[in-house]
Order: sequence, then structure tokens, then C-alpha cells
Amino acid sequence: MIVALLNQKGGVGKTTLALHLAGEWARRGQRITLIDADPQGSSLDWSEQRARERLPRLFGIVGLARDTLHREVPEIARDHHHVVIDGPPRVAGLMRSALLAADVVLIPVQPSPFDGWASAEMLKLLDEARVFRPGLTARFIMNRCGARTIIARETAETLGDHDPPVLRSTIGQRVVFADAAQSGRLAFELDDFSPASREIAALTREVGGLKP
Repeated sequence: MIVALLNQKGGVGKTTLALHLAGEWARRGQRITLIDADPQGSSLDWSEQRARERLPRLFGIVGLARDTLHREVPEIARDHHHVVIDGPPRVAGLMRSALLAADVVLIPVQPSPFDGWASAEMLKLLDEARVFRPGLTARFIMNRCGARTIIARETAETLGDHDPPVLRSTIGQRVVFADAAQSGRLAFELDDFSPASREIAALTREVGGLKP
């Protein structure tokens, strides 16, 4: 399965979710490669920090920020269980190529009405991609949610009017994710019994059950 984390709005947590999905699958013994399709190279930076910390490699990371993703990624995926694409913000050519490459698109949004409104442009690109990939599966994912906040519920309700639907799994606003990013680690490596680790495990199970 090729899973792309995409949203034209920056700062919604695409890289964090992409790294943790890849890491959770890898710790289950699956062969995973993460494609860093963001010109900023945040996933590659995380990998370099991990190497500096002399931590073992969990999965491969390849920088591929070009609009030939839809031709190159399926070849990479042939001998993998999953390929995860950490997508770019506001680079239309790259975004379209990532959409055409993916089997499943996850659109991270934060609990804010602005994120719900900002998704309109992303949904337009998704509709365009479905002309060529009518079976393309897509889901919103609520990220950086405060516990039981009204705004999170209202954002989910706003997105509930859309196709694609919202995943049941949500990811909270957790300090451990910032610590993981800075140290080249993942949440389960810092605290395998933390709420963050449980949330990522639940998300990975739900995404793995989606039918591309």
C-alpha cells in the first residue's frame, strides 16, 4: 500500500504522522520506505539526527521532491509492504504527482475551523486525481487535538459533511512528539506506554485496514 500524507496547509503534522506510521509498521516487521517529497526535507533531517544519535535504522527514507512521483514510487513499492509519502505544502505539481502515486491519501487537519475551510483546495485536487484514479481512498485525520475540546468536535462535525470521511482515530497534542522530532526518535522509543504510542498504534491499525 502507498499511503500519502497530504495537505496544502503547512504545519498540520504531516511529517510527524508519516514518520510514526512508517515506524509503527516497521516495528511490526514490515518492509517500509518513507518518501520525503517535501522540498524542506524534514523527514531527511529527522533521519540525519537519528544517525547522529547512533540509533538503528527502522526504515529507509528517500528524498524524492519531484513531480515524477507517480512513476517512481510504484516501482519502489514493488518489494515493500508499505510506502509512506511525506507530502509537500503548496507545490501543486508535486501534490498532483503524489495523489496519482497513492493508494490511500490521509489529510491531516488540526482542530480549527480554519483547517476545515483550508481543506477545500486539497479536496479539489483530490477530485481531479480521482478522474485518473477512481478507486483512490482518502480520509481526514484529526491531529494535535486537545482532550475533549469543543473545537475538535466542531471541526470533526464540519469535516463530516465532506467526502472523504474522518478517521475514527485521533492524535492528541503531545509533548512527546516534539521530543521525538528533536532527538531522531519515535514516540514508542521514548515511552512505549504513553497515550501518544497508543494513539499511533490505533491509527496504524485503522489505516492498514483501509481498502485501496
